[in-house]
Amino acid sequence: MRKILNRVGEISYNNFGSKMTIIEYKTNNNLLVKFENGYVVKNNYWNFTKGNIVSPYEKRNCGVGYLSEGIHENIINNIKTQEYSLWANMLKRCYHYNVGKRNYVYKDCSVCEEWYNFQNFAEWYKKNFYQIENEKMELDKDILVKGNKIYSPVTCIFVPRIINTLFTKSNKTRGKYPIGVSSVGNKYVSNCNIPRQPQKYLGKFSSIEEAFQAYKQFKEVVIKEIAEKYRNQIPEKLYNALLEYQVEIKD
Repeated sequence: MRKILNRVGEISYNNFGSKMTIIEYKTNNNLLVKFENGYVVKNNYWNFTKGNIVSPYEKRNCGVGYLSEGIHENIINNIKTQEYSLWANMLKRCYHYNVGKRNYVYKDCSVCEEWYNFQNFAEWYKKNFYQIENEKMELDKDILVKGNKIYSPVTCIFVPRIINTLFTKSNKTRGKYPIGVSSVGNKYVSNCNIPRQPQKYLGKFSSIEEAFQAYKQFKEVVIKEIAEKYRNQIPEKLYNALLEYQVEIKD
């Protein structure tokens, strides 16, 4: 009779560098592997030796994000779920070097540790996502808390793109003048971008402060008008944040 090998206790490392130990062995095609964090999975010896076994606690997304165990799927019928795509892109914006280097908007941004766990983010998504007809919904981190740099359950909210674009800024290319202000000769011009409309010319002024005040007053009115338009379709806390939003010279 052929003797069955006892491979219990053998150690290997998967392709992410995680330590794996065989804790039960029946055949090469039937064994249990345990990771250091306690996760146990049934697999085969070939995958064990080649490092092909993975754990849902592996930080595979930008070195911080992991799928974890739970009811929320990241892929259904070979298609990434919307909540997974949002989660993965959020991490990428904050932690992928090339994206951060290319897009100044996300400089110094981060994700709270709770959301490193995909299951936690997906649960929040299920409770907070809503859809407005003919609008692309986007995940925003700094309307509820102005100047915020951290994606978290407290600071984030879903907003229609038309609202999100109200707060789009070009800090890297703006230059030395405040938002909405540029110079023409010895005068200062004020312009305001309005979603889905041509840029609004607000006038020419003798000082930077006057030009900015014209922009500030006009932009705050635009924000309130759009808030009223979407009042019955957006969460109350988003509506209130729009009404209270103040444009500042350092924006």
